[in-house]
Amino acid sequence: MGDDDTENTLRGRDLVGLGGVLVAAVVGGMVIGLVVDEQAGTSPVATLIGIFVGVVVGAVAFWLRVRTALRD
Repeated sequence: MGDDDTENTLRGRDLVGLGGVLVAAVVGGMVIGLVVDEQAGTSPVATLIGIFVGVVVGAVAFWLRVRTALRD
């Protein structure tokens, strides 16, 4: 344990994956919101809710991935 020189860091591929998770969550929430708005005629309410939910889901996924990466 004392001689291990390994460091818990995020590599470039990890950072790209984190960005992808955030973008996918926000865009996915927005698209679902746009579809709901189109069907219900409630523009822009569902789109804004979808974006908000996407940001929250993306933040949670981001946190979980960073926590896992730093633990390894």
